[in-house]
Amino acid sequence: MARESFDKEIQFLRMLVLTSGAYSRQQFAQRLGISVHTFDKTIRRLKDIVNTVYQQLPQEQGKEFAETLRFSYYESADPMLLFLYRAKSLKESESHRLSLLLAAMQEEARTVMELLDACCSDLPAELPLPDEKTIRSDLKYLEEVGVIAREPGGRPYRYRVHDRLIKELTYEELLDLYDYVDIMANTQVPSVQGYLLRDSVKKALQQTGGTENVTGEPFLYKYHYYSRILDEAHLFTLLGAIRQRRKVRFLYFSPKTRKSYASKNTNPLFERETEGKEVVILPLKVIYDHQYGRWYLLGSENRQGIVKFRLEGLTQLNEDEAVPEETFNEKLHLLEEKTRYSWLIDTGRPLTVRVRFFSPEAPQPNFVKERVLLQGQWGHITEEDETSFIYEIRVHGTTEIKPWLRSFGSSCEVLAPEHLRRELIEEWKEIAAYYESV
Repeated sequence: MARESFDKEIQFLRMLVLTSGAYSRQQFAQRLGISVHTFDKTIRRLKDIVNTVYQQLPQEQGKEFAETLRFSYYESADPMLLFLYRAKSLKESESHRLSLLLAAMQEEARTVMELLDACCSDLPAELPLPDEKTIRSDLKYLEEVGVIAREPGGRPYRYRVHDRLIKELTYEELLDLYDYVDIMANTQVPSVQGYLLRDSVKKALQQTGGTENVTGEPFLYKYHYYSRILDEAHLFTLLGAIRQRRKVRFLYFSPKTRKSYASKNTNPLFERETEGKEVVILPLKVIYDHQYGRWYLLGSENRQGIVKFRLEGLTQLNEDEAVPEETFNEKLHLLEEKTRYSWLIDTGRPLTVRVRFFSPEAPQPNFVKERVLLQGQWGHITEEDETSFIYEIRVHGTTEIKPWLRSFGSSCEVLAPEHLRRELIEEWKEIAAYYESV
């Protein structure tokens, strides 16, 4: 994953996907809370990344980045939004340096001093030369993320690229592995590391000379929620903080606000107030909503108690102080009690929802009952006859279960609670009004 934050690029890409390039430069800059100059600079940076990573894209000069992103918009077997992760959002000098280090360790294991010599001799003249401390820091980072491994033995330590598994597999085994990783990365969450592994296996296949089997993808995938990939930038930082029992600090932009990013102004002449909310919480759980393609962070805040945030609104995320194990367990127990009957993350007052579902007429299979049993979580059927059945479930509030009930249309009638029944009646009246004759 990236060593540096790239909140601006993530928010930029999310907006570009959701709006399909409908905003002007000024509208984009205003929505992101940055200047038009910074917007243009970001466009140039992302174009450079696209040209580097996706050599197969059309190379017409002056092609708008929005059009480039919409290339193969509906087919996400090789998702365009992932290129930011592949590029790692590194500084230019860091990117060159890591590439040279990996190339030097590709054929044989090397010592730190050998790698330092390789970097100094091959770095472009305009970039600063690294010292031994910098190389050791780079090697530690690459070892932590599993890219390289240290050879057994005493000092001086030797490092090599960690690719023995790939090299030991036959071509047929690599092909089976590629298909399996491709399916899992495109259908499971989290997905980013699966895509990165998929690319590594694909390169290994191409190096064996079997390019004809991987140039045409055997599977194509279509998603309604393309931007879920972007939220994974925060996921592993949050999971690490939860494991270490550490608080996190971030600037949050609610989906209801007009802005989604705050620039870090260094020039006092151009300082302006941010609309984001500074937050410090103890993270407890991260939850994925597969229905809407959203990631949620649940945690504990000193004054408000249990709080919830959508990951898409998090920027400038950093770890903070650690808390005692007893404190973490106490807050986690409180969260589990408050979400014991949550359809997803609702923490309202517990109540029982009672619904009548109408079965389809024979000889059709009872697909309504099959779906209720599949998706109805811990609810159960209490009564049943030839035409309908009664379903009951205890939940923390009705906000999250309401869209699921509404999706059954005329096959569903809410019996209790009364306020939920009235809400749905009013919503159906509003929908019916949309279709009245003009």
